[in-house]
Amino acid sequence: MSYFNYQSKKIFYKEAGWGKPLVMLHGDTASSVMFKMLLPLYQKHFRVILIDFLGNGQSDRVKKFPPDLWISQAQQVIALIEHLKIEKANLIGTSGGAWVAVNTALERPDLIDKIIADSFDGRTLNEDFAVNLLKEREYAKHDPFAKQFYEWCQGKDWETVVDLNTQALTECAEKKLPLFSKPLKSLRVPVLFTGSLEDTMCRKNMLEEYAEMKRIVKNGTIYFFNTGGHPAIATNAEEFSEIALKFLNS
Repeated sequence: MSYFNYQSKKIFYKEAGWGKPLVMLHGDTASSVMFKMLLPLYQKHFRVILIDFLGNGQSDRVKKFPPDLWISQAQQVIALIEHLKIEKANLIGTSGGAWVAVNTALERPDLIDKIIADSFDGRTLNEDFAVNLLKEREYAKHDPFAKQFYEWCQGKDWETVVDLNTQALTECAEKKLPLFSKPLKSLRVPVLFTGSLEDTMCRKNMLEEYAEMKRIVKNGTIYFFNTGGHPAIATNAEEFSEIALKFLNS
């Protein structure tokens, strides 16, 4: 197992395959194991690098997640890329990891070639985000399949990790904190926004939001899957990998 030091903590990462570096970023309450079944689709084309964000998976635990979580996690990605001495990397971030991918490119465009931002709400959170999140997480904590997923990703202390994440995102929504560290219009790295039309976990007007983000950024493109749930990278695994390969190698 591989770790690197970050702010007196250890962060877990894993590598597989050969080729141009591709860092895959997990969503909230998940960890790098969510990509376990997807690795064969990518590792034959890329040097795939997985990371467990601080407080998740096999990384060291924290007492609290910061409310600007996705900006904070972008700094962890930057630290990983620098630790591995990678000159340029591609990023795929899904769900919460999509915000992390965009923030990483906003902060250090010199380190990033292209990014795919998958299955996320975009520039803002819905007005009822905090209320819906609390309801969703409370339900999930008692749902056998959700509990199994949480434990698979986090281990025995999954409930603590989920609660800390819920607290951070609720604070972010209630305080209306910015989701990006810099204006989205300053993004110069090519980005592909992906999602599924059947995704019930993202905002209802995803098509309009993605179209607006494409208008704002200089090198933005969009791809929506007609079927599949949340996130698209998992529910449309093979087709998604084909779209990703075409975009990242274009």
